[in-house]
Amino acid sequence: MSLYYGSLYWPATWPNPPRYPSLSGTDRCKALVIGGGMSGSLCGLLLARSGIDAVLIEQNEVASGSSLANTGLIQYSNDIMLSHLAEQIGERNAVLFYKECKDAVLHLARIAETLPRDVGFKLRSSLYMASSKDDVAALRREYEMLDRFGFGAEWWDGRRIEENFPFRREAAIVTRGDAEMNPYRFVHAVVEEAAKQGLRVYEKTPMLSVQGERGRFVVRAGRGEIRADNLVYAVGYTPEAAGSALFAARLNRSYAMATKPLEGLSEWHQRFLLWETSRPYLYARTTEDGRIVAGGLDEPLRRPVLSDSELRQRTLRLRSDIGQLFPGLEPEPEYEWCATFGESADNLPWLGEDPRRPGTFYALGYGGNGTVYGAIAARLIRDSLIGEKSPVAPIVRPDRPIPIASAAAARARRLAKSGR
Repeated sequence: MSLYYGSLYWPATWPNPPRYPSLSGTDRCKALVIGGGMSGSLCGLLLARSGIDAVLIEQNEVASGSSLANTGLIQYSNDIMLSHLAEQIGERNAVLFYKECKDAVLHLARIAETLPRDVGFKLRSSLYMASSKDDVAALRREYEMLDRFGFGAEWWDGRRIEENFPFRREAAIVTRGDAEMNPYRFVHAVVEEAAKQGLRVYEKTPMLSVQGERGRFVVRAGRGEIRADNLVYAVGYTPEAAGSALFAARLNRSYAMATKPLEGLSEWHQRFLLWETSRPYLYARTTEDGRIVAGGLDEPLRRPVLSDSELRQRTLRLRSDIGQLFPGLEPEPEYEWCATFGESADNLPWLGEDPRRPGTFYALGYGGNGTVYGAIAARLIRDSLIGEKSPVAPIVRPDRPIPIASAAAARARRLAKSGR
């Protein structure tokens, strides 16, 4: 089943990316990465740079799955606020996880600096807006916790927002140290660099079967076979491909558009990334060539829409939402798409080794921060393979218990905000 429907912007920015052969015959490696998207590419690069003999296989082409539909907003704040996450997993663990996310953004920046191609990576600030007066108190608690633990957030009241933008909101948090990128170019450039570092990459090589155990995995893939000591499942929003019952993922669909290049973006203060407290929420960014990329309108359905008319209805709503924020602009959509995305019940990714299947690792960055989670996964898995422990590993481990009460409360908050 396709993960998206519509016309996608990012492939137009690199029409002829590098291509890789299909597997035919046999190969042998210490770590086999299954999946050539954001998480798989980051894992492959870090393993190769760490001197770990690794292979990456992709059933289609590199960056052909959800990476195509990624809108390229890179933020350390999560869909679940730090203050709400603290209620769920404890203050210490929540702060540790948020700090890991913030450090992952800087790690992505360092990777981007080492790539031989421009991937549109720029550090940005984010404006997290209260969607209504009812959200201000919770937003203020979030700011106070971010401030108390040294995240460097700022509190903007309605007057300050209005001084910097052509719209007004009751309040907002400004976070520093977020980023934007071209996710399609980034994934391709990461894989290209990893291949130079020794990663062997096979496209059009689907995983057909897995047998054996740690140190003796035998994987039938495409027209060949790979023997691996360890497996890394970076299979994106197809959790069934990981072959585990651990992942009770919620697969939804979301909508996005990219406008034609615009003049007059001077009203967009410092090209901030924009998002809001409502669930589902509107989010928006700009691009190097003066476009607006906006998304939202999430729906609890896995399959993307299947008709242009359905898609256009949502695109017009996104256009209207942007028009209300920036009445001086006339955003004209040039690209529009609907895509699948995944969430976990506790709003955390599944990263690390499966204790019931030694040697089997997961890099499943479910949630609104998939790129950030991919960077965390790469370091966590690399550390495990070289015998080091990541302090965040217990928080995101695949077999972690998900407190029913906490998950239900989080879901209730989302439903209340979305009106469902």
